[in-house]
Amino acid sequence: MSDAVVPHRTQDHQAPAGWVRRALDSDIFYSFRRSRLTMVAASITLLFFLLAIFASWLAVQDPFDPAQLQLLNSRIAPLWTADGQSPFLLGTDEQGRDVLSAILYGLRISLAVGIAGVVFAGALGITLGLIAGYFGGVVDTVIMRIADVQLTFPAILIALLVNGVAKSLLGNRLDEMSTLGVLVIAIGLSFWVQYARTVRGSVMVEKNKDYVAAAQLIGLPAPKIMFRHVLPNTMGPILVIATINLALAIITEATLSFLGAGMPDTMPSLGTLIRIGNNYLFAGEWWIVAFPGIALAGLILSINLLGDWLRDALNPKLR
Repeated sequence: MSDAVVPHRTQDHQAPAGWVRRALDSDIFYSFRRSRLTMVAASITLLFFLLAIFASWLAVQDPFDPAQLQLLNSRIAPLWTADGQSPFLLGTDEQGRDVLSAILYGLRISLAVGIAGVVFAGALGITLGLIAGYFGGVVDTVIMRIADVQLTFPAILIALLVNGVAKSLLGNRLDEMSTLGVLVIAIGLSFWVQYARTVRGSVMVEKNKDYVAAAQLIGLPAPKIMFRHVLPNTMGPILVIATINLALAIITEATLSFLGAGMPDTMPSLGTLIRIGNNYLFAGEWWIVAFPGIALAGLILSINLLGDWLRDALNPKLR
């Protein structure tokens, strides 16, 4: 019996190792290793995510807690300057918030809104794209005409419209978390069209293949065919769009917050921090706006570089 069990356990231990070996030997990982710029961008992106995750451990104060803020510490210069004070490495803002702590917590808000917005836009766009491409006819025409109409408006305008309608309906009932949810919905409704059009085109090609006809022949329901069999064959373009849209979603949230239509001052994102710091730029307190701006630019640049690499790596014509 022991002879029969040992090979079974060995096979179980070798299965994950085989999966890892195939991943390391794949063309995508080979392309990743060849590009030093992509490796640097991936490292920076990972660093930003880790900083956001462990913000509560790395920050010297909770910038969202008014009890930890002191106005006597407002507008202190960075630590390395002549007027700097410990422990404020990057200085403080007008409310006495440590700028570094505010950036760490602001990263968490910006990434949360960006990721949730991309997930919502992807879920909506992929579903509508599958329905339009698989069923065609009047359903396809209606969905695509709605998409065409939305494409005539800039994404930021759609987000401003949705955000403004939500705030006019809810008014003072919007707290910080409700505002975050409104931003997610506004961003998601601004970017679903790209997913829908891309998935629709891929589905129109895939639905004419033999495996779809076989699935229909054995009586599988349409939703099961669409999501279990057709959707996995369209994931390449979706991943590229999601990566690039993550950067666009973060920029959109930052723009809304900078215009005063995003996160409030009590729970600032990077865009809110930039808006606050912009009021003190000409007064000489440059650090209040400079460091959140650098953090936002670095995050967007690294994600965009990853998106560009992923687009090239998944394109068979470039292999």
